Amino acid sequence: MTRRAAPLNAFHTFVVTARHLNLTHAAAELCLTQGAVSRKIAALEDWLGFPVFERHARGLLLTARGARLLPAVSQGVAMILAAADDASAQHAEIRLRAPTCVLRWLLPRLRRFEQQHPDRPVTLTTARHHSPSLEGVDVVIYYGAPQPEGTTLFAEQLIPVISPDALTSPVGSHTLSQLTFLHPSQDNRDWQCWLVASGIAADIRRQQHFDTMDLAIGAAIEGFGITVADPRLVENELARGRLVTPFTCSAKTGAVYTLLARQPSAVSALTAILTAG
Repeated sequence: MTRRAAPLNAFHTFVVTARHLNLTHAAAELCLTQGAVSRKIAALEDWLGFPVFERHARGLLLTARGARLLPAVSQGVAMILAAADDASAQHAEIRLRAPTCVLRWLLPRLRRFEQQHPDRPVTLTTARHHSPSLEGVDVVIYYGAPQPEGTTLFAEQLIPVISPDALTSPVGSHTLSQLTFLHPSQDNRDWQCWLVASGIAADIRRQQHFDTMDLAIGAAIEGFGITVADPRLVENELARGRLVTPFTCSAKTGAVYTLLARQPSAVSALTAILTAG
């Protein structure tokens, strides 16, 4: 049988109308008039050569052939709409929220992403408080407990770091207490975690507390004292010699940095760069 061009819009109208079995409700969802919906259904039935609905006073019923047709058409329409959404998302702006502590690690990778994907601008919002919520953004980097629904970027580990300019003599387990301890938070948990892991019983005599790890790192770079940080967050500073680590021991905290995405397939290229190491 010779086929005319398929009325693709009518297939979508058929799926929506079959869900409601009511022309008025289908028209409201499709933002069409009831007459326009009727004409699309009539065009589809003309193209198929058989009716898909039975008209009754109280509404519509699927014919036997319409009921057999519906599952395949529903699947096809859903696939087309999903592909269209994905294609549109691949060229859309990415709204990313990240904690300030991860910026030293993140910014070079965002630069690399934008160089490789100039049509995917990234709008970055920073936050001091850690939340996995995706409200108002497409992607969030979350620091805290592992999130099974997300992509793990890296598990946190801590090492001591200090500016070489602040070292007047070699630092060891017996001389560590002579330095000013810079805490990345308002308590001592990060330093305590590392001291326990290293087996060093240091006496913390002088100390400064900061709201974020990034601030503590900045203070260490300026020579105010010694802090603990994840080596990935200070990779550039270590490579350039702005910071050094006087100890080889590291401590795992149990926290991880996780990438959470509203639509993971739409940000797969960004995910690939952030997980590349």
